Amino acid sequence: MDLNLKVESFTQDRRDWLGSAHGTDAPVSITLDVSKFTKNTHYPDGYLKSGIPLGKVTSGGKYGPYDDAASDGRQTLVGFLFTAVDVDARKVASTSVVGSMLIHCFIRTDKLPVAVDANGKADVAGRVIFV
Repeated sequence: MDLNLKVESFTQDRRDWLGSAHGTDAPVSITLDVSKFTKNTHYPDGYLKSGIPLGKVTSGGKYGPYDDAASDGRQTLVGFLFTAVDVDARKVASTSVVGSMLIHCFIRTDKLPVAVDANGKADVAGRVIFV
């Protein structure tokens, strides 16, 4: 029996970027490629924040942060990370983690953790409404 003191931190998952509950009943399960994310931008606290815009990496089919300047598939916005995902290297040994993505929803643009440009908005037109 291990009686050593262990410290575990929890964070509140902010979803104020959602414009409504529409679409939250049907998130899609995805695999994220953590190596495609930037620590200071996407997970400074050890977890990927919900609301990060995502693109699908053509090679391998995993997901990474949407980037209009990318050439690996992530230049097309496909959805938004629904729930925060722990990627702290002290606890997660793999660069692949499971997450959930919203593909049909209302988004409060000013509350997203990472901005979406006009091209990204056009990619999801008809499925995602920006308010």
